[in-house]
Amino acid sequence: MSKIKALINPVTPFAQNAPIIYCENTKQCAFVDPGGDIETLIQVAHENELIPAKILLTHGHADHAGGATELSNTLDIAIIGPHEEDLFLLQSLEDQGRMFGMEANDCMPQQWLKDGDEVILGEALLSVFHCPGHTPGHIIFFNNDSKLAIVGDVLFRGSIGRTDLPKGNHADLLASIQTKLWPLGDDVIFISGHGPVSTFGQERLDNAFVADSVLQD
Repeated sequence: MSKIKALINPVTPFAQNAPIIYCENTKQCAFVDPGGDIETLIQVAHENELIPAKILLTHGHADHAGGATELSNTLDIAIIGPHEEDLFLLQSLEDQGRMFGMEANDCMPQQWLKDGDEVILGEALLSVFHCPGHTPGHIIFFNNDSKLAIVGDVLFRGSIGRTDLPKGNHADLLASIQTKLWPLGDDVIFISGHGPVSTFGQERLDNAFVADSVLQD
């Protein structure tokens, strides 16, 4: 299988990371969480000679999914994910956008994802893990060959996702991190929805919310 590489592109007023991930061997790419600034994302893919293949969503908040419908229509590629539990968010993207002063379009994926699913990108394999807590239908994508995870707003460098938004659940989020992320390995590099990259091992060492020393207290 091929490894995955990522080009990280901050979009929207929230500086949301919208990584373009691609198969090293075939250059087929997926746009992950295209919350906005669609022209920029298309230009990045073009400049790197990538072949657009699909759109992947980790969850249904506007800064992550608000541009998915426009991008899908522009490039004629399918929207895949998140878990169906986030349908209520995807159906309210326009309202979310108005609330936060950004343009967003409601979205209906061509395929929902669930825990244990796999997504093929060129010759690369992405494993899907359902990680509720920030939203009920949040998922993450993991490529074992690259030891790379795209985790949306589950985990950040030094922090974790908010759970005070509709249908958020703090206990579920902690369980998702401990039972779904940590077993993948301390050496896994992750790209979160906002901020710099880090590793699971680094977060287990010093993250104020989910470090091993914190969760064991």
